[in-house]
Amino acid sequence: MKCPFCHHQETQVLDSRASDEGDSIRRRRRCANCDKRFTTYERVELVLPVVVKKNASRTEFDPAKLRASLMLALRKRPVAVTAIDTAVQHITEKLLSSGLREVPSGQIGQWVMDELKQLDQVAYIRFASVYQSFDDLTQFQNAIEEFARPPGQN
Repeated sequence: MKCPFCHHQETQVLDSRASDEGDSIRRRRRCANCDKRFTTYERVELVLPVVVKKNASRTEFDPAKLRASLMLALRKRPVAVTAIDTAVQHITEKLLSSGLREVPSGQIGQWVMDELKQLDQVAYIRFASVYQSFDDLTQFQNAIEEFARPPGQN
């Protein structure tokens, strides 16, 4: 670690402590050259995969955009904001644990549908109708019938 005062390359760590939340480490350092002390913080840097859209363009994953999509589908529905935040967190964790550098937008859309299916049936149908571009009532009826089937029968 380079000293911020004299730019000398050698510094010594005097003390290390984890933050109360456990998401960072505070280190107290001393420069071997000028003897001045300073503090550094170490945090994990998570790199989310790039989203590959249907037209093959690429964009950074944006949790705010994901949250907005969920909020739109759940508009005027009796679902708590904490449940929406949890759904966003689940999808973000799936992205991180996938280990992929690029994820097709279709995969994210499927994860959104899975979360909505658990949160609210009406919101699921709303999202599915736009996401899967329903063309007629038969497609709506098929989506609704998915909820009528017992689990495990597809």
